Amino acid sequence: MKSVLVELPDKLAAELDALVRDGWFHSEGELVRLALLEFVRRYRFELTEQFQQEDIAWALQQKKEHTE
Repeated sequence: MKSVLVELPDKLAAELDALVRDGWFHSEGELVRLALLEFVRRYRFELTEQFQQEDIAWALQQKKEHTE
């Protein structure tokens, strides 16, 4: 398993602490893993589409520059 060191603003860190303390999560690690998993699930298609559009725009620009 990969470990990632993340610095959080104090307010966000306090919110994480409260969620763990109140029993919503077993640990901060569990909370962060779930949050990242949800982010990836929610935005994977959107991000992939955005990257594809940027790649297409780049390719069209390259074609334009090489045909002029």
